[in-house]
Amino acid sequence: MAKTMETENAPINIITDGTVIKGDVVATGDFRLDGKLEGNIQLNGKLVVGDSGVVQGNVLCQNANIIGTVNGNLSVKELLSLHSTARVRGDILINKLSIEPGATFSGKCRMIDEVRAQREEQAAAEAQDEAASE
Repeated sequence: MAKTMETENAPINIITDGTVIKGDVVATGDFRLDGKLEGNIQLNGKLVVGDSGVVQGNVLCQNANIIGTVNGNLSVKELLSLHSTARVRGDILINKLSIEPGATFSGKCRMIDEVRAQREEQAAAEAQDEAASE
């Protein structure tokens, strides 16, 4: 039996349309935002930003489905899905990316493996420089 990265029986947090949260959110499990968040969000689960959802801050999570708006950087460890109505302004760091026609994205996109490889190359170069100076 294959293991999945999603947490079984994880709590689901739902913030409805008309609700505004000012401050950072840290949660285990999944989170659905149909209101507005003015702050950063960090999850161990999946983030869904609904049609009316707006995030004014940075996002760090396992998976994300963006249907609404994110104004900030996104760091998604597994899959980021931008639906046709998604509006993203900020840099993204992802493992896998899915973008539907109609979605808008303004920023830089980097793959986690690319960043990891760059860091390893930089560390190797620094180690060589240290060895040469000894």
